[in-house]
Amino acid sequence: MLDSLQFTPATPADVPALVALVNSAYRGDESRKGWTTEADLLEGIRTDADSLHEMLQTPTVTILKCTDAEEQLLGCVYLEKKAETLYLGMLSVKPGLQAQGIGKQLLQAGEAYAQQQHCQTVTMTVISVRHELIAWYERRSYRLTGATEPFPTSTKFGIPNQKLLFVVMEKSLSLTA
Repeated sequence: MLDSLQFTPATPADVPALVALVNSAYRGDESRKGWTTEADLLEGIRTDADSLHEMLQTPTVTILKCTDAEEQLLGCVYLEKKAETLYLGMLSVKPGLQAQGIGKQLLQAGEAYAQQQHCQTVTMTVISVRHELIAWYERRSYRLTGATEPFPTSTKFGIPNQKLLFVVMEKSLSLTA
C-alpha cells in the first residue's frame, strides 16, 4: 500500500473529509484506535470546516493530503511558509492505519515541499506532555528548541483537561538534495 500513496494539495472540495479525518485522528473514541490521540488531554473537536476553508484560502498555506490508489483519504498535513521556514502541523493519519509508515511519508512529503519552497527549516509545535510524539519526531531529526508557546485559551478547538503548553521543535533541511 505504501508504494501507491499519492500526495496532493487539498482543495475546498476535500474539506468535509479532512474535518472527519483530523477529528478522528486526535479526538474522541475513534482516535483511541491510533497512537496519536489527544482524547485524554482535550475534549471537543480538533478542527472544523470553517477553519479549514480559511486555511485553504491563505496563499502561504497548503494542506497536503495523502490518498491511496482508490483516492481514499488516508492522511493530511498542514504546511505554512513563513519566510525561509515552513511551519508543519495537523499531521493526521486515519487511526486504524497509524504505525504503518503513512505518517512518516507525509512528514517526508512536507519536508520535500519545504525544499521546493526554498525553506531552510521546518518548525512545529507539539503539546509538551506528548512524550511519545516528541520522541517520534526526534527519531526523524527534529530537535526541541527550548522555546515554548502557550496553549490557546480559546476553547474553539478543544477544552483542555489539564494545563497544556506547546514545545517548539525544528529540523534544518539540506537544500542541496
